[in-house]
Amino acid sequence: MDLGIKGKKAIICASSRGLGKGIAEQLAKEGVEITINGTNEEHLEKTKAEFTDKNYKVSAVLGVMEDASTREALINACPNPDILINNSGGPAPGKFFEWTEDDFLGAIKSNFTQSALLMQSVIPGMQKNKFGRIINMTSAMVKNPHLMMGLSTSARTGLHGLSKALSKEFAKDNITINCILPERIATDRQVRIIGYQAKLADITYEEALKLVEDGLPAKRMGKVEEVSGICTFLCSQQAAFITGQSISVDGGSSEYLL
Repeated sequence: MDLGIKGKKAIICASSRGLGKGIAEQLAKEGVEITINGTNEEHLEKTKAEFTDKNYKVSAVLGVMEDASTREALINACPNPDILINNSGGPAPGKFFEWTEDDFLGAIKSNFTQSALLMQSVIPGMQKNKFGRIINMTSAMVKNPHLMMGLSTSARTGLHGLSKALSKEFAKDNITINCILPERIATDRQVRIIGYQAKLADITYEEALKLVEDGLPAKRMGKVEEVSGICTFLCSQQAAFITGQSISVDGGSSEYLL
């Protein structure tokens, strides 16, 4: 299927590895010009070189998304993007009574504020071009909260609310704004989370992983391409009537009907 996005331009945040990298590559395969971002220069340059070798049109911006200078550099590298993928690593799991004010404010800055400010920057250009696709990558913890992931849940839930409100305002401009809630996708972040769970339960990583997989209806971890595929479709011409949605990619693990 031709998704109708060849020649479009995209900013993909936190895309030197993991889910972000997978999404960037899937978009590039569809002919999208991609601007990637990461905080580790070695990882970022390696990914850029890998994409260049595959003849993808790619530019890269090093920096932390919380910094205004990084967001400005992204917009300079990709003026008037057609597609924005707001992706960010979530806070580490922890204990409610050990979190400080700085922990809460840091989570909001990382998982809400930076995404909101980027949307402010790109939506006017999308309005002018009468085309825009914004995907906010959040977490299954929004619909199915667990206290140890409370920092992530709190900040990302706010982003869902803002996304829904914005989607109603800009649907008339052919701008769609959706959220994807991945759960238990095989990435480095999941390795860290499962490692934390293993430590809490005083078991090995392998034992903790088996417990996690046994608890999933699909009985396995998700694959990066299973997230990047739905994300890329939501950026397509065919997805123009899908907006304001929170879409779980979780192998059936959500306990809720909606």
